[in-house]
Amino acid sequence: MAQKKSLMQKAIDAAKKVVAKPAAKKPTAKKVVAKPAAKKVVAKPAAKKVVAKPAAKKVVAKPAAKKVVAKPAAKKPTAKKPTAKKVVAKPAGLKKFNSYTAKNNEKYMGRSQIKHFIKILNEWKLELSNDIDRTVIHMQEDVTAYADPNDRASQESDMALELRNRDRERKLIKKINLTLSNIESDEYGYCKLCGEEIGLNRLIARPTATLCIDCKTLDEIREKQMAK
Repeated sequence: MAQKKSLMQKAIDAAKKVVAKPAAKKPTAKKVVAKPAAKKVVAKPAAKKVVAKPAAKKVVAKPAAKKVVAKPAAKKPTAKKPTAKKVVAKPAGLKKFNSYTAKNNEKYMGRSQIKHFIKILNEWKLELSNDIDRTVIHMQEDVTAYADPNDRASQESDMALELRNRDRERKLIKKINLTLSNIESDEYGYCKLCGEEIGLNRLIARPTATLCIDCKTLDEIREKQMAK
């Protein structure tokens, strides 16, 4: 009985061991779960930074600065600079004379014609003499010494022009005196070169003429040739 118990005990122990040792499980192949392929990360373009443009400033029209109108200061009485007076010279020898209308069958250089030309020559001579006297008086009075060189130059230029004109008038007065002496000697109105009549129209235009129109033309041509 004891043997049977020991055998039974051994069998029980062996059975326990068998039970205790589980059968070696075959390694089962693990299902490989395919991992989802890594998604390609497409780099999204970085959002452009929107730089806020500064809002256009409203141009507020500034009120225009008021012009300060300077009140004119009380002017101090300053001595005016003397300005050179311009002497307007009258052209000599351009005087228009009274015309003369000859009567029918009137004698050339008769008494009435001679009387007409004597009157013209004397009035012309008197006018020229007055101009010369006026110029002398003006030059004596106008003795201002101008500080400005331009004024001095203008004064000297005017005086020089006036003196030249007066010199021509003096020569013309001498010519008038010579013409009056020709009237007294009955030589007035005739050409001194050819002896022909000078003519009323030419004498009225130039009472001191001593040459007829033809001789005067020839004389001018000779003068031009001599000048060349």
